Amino acid sequence: MLDIILGRASRRCDGVSRRDFLRVGALGGLGLTLPALLQGEARAGAAGRGARAKSVMLIYLGGGMSHHDTFDPKPDAPAEVRGQYKAITTCLPGVQVSEKLPLMAQVMNKISLVRSGSHNNDHHETATNWVMCGRFGSAFGDFPAIGAVAAHELGFRGQLPPYVAVPRNPSFTWELGKSAYLGGRYESFRAGDPNEANYKVQDVSPNEPVTSQRADRRKNLLGAVDDLAKQVQGNDQIATYDEFHQRAATMILSSEARSAFTIEAETDKLRERYGRNTFGQSCLLGRRLIERGVRFVTVNYGGWDHHAKIFDSLNKKLPDMDQGLSALVEDMDTRGLLADTMVVMFGEFGRSPKVNKDAGRDHWGPAASLVFAGAGVTRGQVVGSTDKFGGFATRRPVAPADVACTVYEALGIDPRKMLVDPAGRPNSILDSGETIKELYA
Repeated sequence: MLDIILGRASRRCDGVSRRDFLRVGALGGLGLTLPALLQGEARAGAAGRGARAKSVMLIYLGGGMSHHDTFDPKPDAPAEVRGQYKAITTCLPGVQVSEKLPLMAQVMNKISLVRSGSHNNDHHETATNWVMCGRFGSAFGDFPAIGAVAAHELGFRGQLPPYVAVPRNPSFTWELGKSAYLGGRYESFRAGDPNEANYKVQDVSPNEPVTSQRADRRKNLLGAVDDLAKQVQGNDQIATYDEFHQRAATMILSSEARSAFTIEAETDKLRERYGRNTFGQSCLLGRRLIERGVRFVTVNYGGWDHHAKIFDSLNKKLPDMDQGLSALVEDMDTRGLLADTMVVMFGEFGRSPKVNKDAGRDHWGPAASLVFAGAGVTRGQVVGSTDKFGGFATRRPVAPADVACTVYEALGIDPRKMLVDPAGRPNSILDSGETIKELYA
């Protein structure tokens, strides 16, 4: 593992700082942060043609949000299905949502709601990797996440990495939704929690002023990557660093990159509108990154696995989601960002129709609700439906491959394109699925 030191902090017994370093990674696996993300730009020319979207923001609800208690209420169902919340009207005639989403009820005319997400897997890790890449595989992530493919195919716009996760990628037992066989260079840049006091981003926010002497030192240290690459033959992940290390140096010193993550530049009023919590501030940071050219942002908002006391938990989580998501939709619309940005929100599955003996709802793959907005998506409509108990999709089932196909085609990426893994085997980005045409009706 090669650690390139970038700053000064508490030091280990070997004299190496524990923080302010750029982790280049072991020669084989490369668990990378900054320079690993800086190597996809050469592919940007051919992809993205005919695209509806320049960027995508995925809001990922890890654990599986209950559709009954949010976007697909069943007010006429028995109490054990209906749950504790009342259904309220929205700005769309005939469309109701949970009483815990009053702000979203007011912006339903700006989104498309899909009530028929459907698949047949109830295992967190397996289902998460499936919905995040559109291909079914093992729980360990056999195929690259949509964001990693977007980074691979579209590359950079400006000085920011093409794929950013806020605060980080989803995880249960281990990190999910990764780049798989595409390699470490297409992993997400983990932004951290923008709701933390004195929020700073590793590798982008220096802890002290960047003097010309320090700048030269950083460039020399990054040059070591170039020297290493020239010494290593036949290893793609190392041998290509020589053409990208200058990009790494530029990003570290770039005022553009530092400015993008400076969330305190936003007004207090706007930050309050999004909500002073991790989800709200993550959405706001995501908007800043999209505005400045990041191709794909994942906002990871976990904690939806409510097997017991679901309503106690949702009483705390739903107000944050309602506030942050509605603010994001309104803010991006006001700024004109929805014209060429696709916003999509989903989890790995929904929750079971009946409230269980522990006052919770269990994993449920056959039905879930998803939200789409922007990049040509028709505003103010509901796509698909579930039965009277919310157990199964009865109209226009939407599979994980359909969601991925829709996102890829919005970005101008051919979902059937063949990508080559390290063993030389070709893999199609998707092996099934079709665009959800109803979103553009």
